[in-house]
Amino acid sequence: MRRVADWQIAHYNKAKYGDLNWVNATFYLGLTHWAAIAEETDKDDTYYKWLLRLGNRNYWQVDKRMYHADDVCISQTYLNLYEKYKRKDMLIPTLARTEWVIDHPSTSSFELNYGDATTLERWTWCDALFMAPPVYLKLYNITGDKKFIRFMDKEYKDTYNYLFDKDENLFYRDHRYFTMKEANGAKVFWGRGNGWVLGGLVEILRGLPEKSKYRPFYQDLFLKLCHRIAPLQNNDGFWHASLLDPASYPSPETSCSGFFVYALAYGVNEGLLPKDKFLPVVEKGWKALLTAVGEDGKLGYVQPIGADPKKVTPEMTEVYGPGAFLLAGTEIYRMAQDTPI
Repeated sequence: MRRVADWQIAHYNKAKYGDLNWVNATFYLGLTHWAAIAEETDKDDTYYKWLLRLGNRNYWQVDKRMYHADDVCISQTYLNLYEKYKRKDMLIPTLARTEWVIDHPSTSSFELNYGDATTLERWTWCDALFMAPPVYLKLYNITGDKKFIRFMDKEYKDTYNYLFDKDENLFYRDHRYFTMKEANGAKVFWGRGNGWVLGGLVEILRGLPEKSKYRPFYQDLFLKLCHRIAPLQNNDGFWHASLLDPASYPSPETSCSGFFVYALAYGVNEGLLPKDKFLPVVEKGWKALLTAVGEDGKLGYVQPIGADPKKVTPEMTEVYGPGAFLLAGTEIYRMAQDTPI
């Protein structure tokens, strides 16, 4: 984890996407989880200092688009840091954005069309379920104001009702894939798309108390997805870009694999998933991920930005890949700490 974190920090390119973009924000979230381990085990606060510099130079602002889920993804890191440092400046810009959205709810179509920006105002693509819902839940836990959890729950369930295939127990990336087929005739279910959903569900379950009336839906969906995803692991330990047609995309895909290992390991650690069935899947997945890390710490086999399965090569990397890897690693570390030797 340290090698991967250090490589990505050393190769961080602010100019490519900008500090506030979701691509980088996913890495920040993984780095925040890793920073806690580094501080606890080695008294090393350099990762927290890096994140603090990031927030300070951007005045803890979110990205530009008012409704777009991607543009508040960075708030997950801000709010985690707020919980640690209790600085109001870390909180206020996120509060301002989310309260405005709640007070001015969009009524746009769920039929995503990149030529019409209004169709990106709702959570009309499954990746959005990672980007935004945990922010609203965390704000509810911080402020106690129920408007945040009510908004999250309504918007999440609208997306679920539109994009979740109840026959396959998987999420379509967006409505354009409802009728598409893979080369083998299977429906198109993108690995990282479903990885985004499961990664977001982990963050949601972390914040929902056991007795919350909202928890059963999210816990049941988490379990349903985990039980569906685990058998789709390939013999090499990875999941591939296409979940139902791995033969057409034979290369590993580390961003979806990282999210899946993160979610499955969390489920085992929390006692939500039976250890005898899921621990072998987690261990196989983590060992596979390690083979994609170069000696210098570069994580390969990361599918570039997209919306559907694409070919992946060993040299491909992208900032969210190490983010997913670090998230997975923190749950593996937790598992190792809790397992008697």
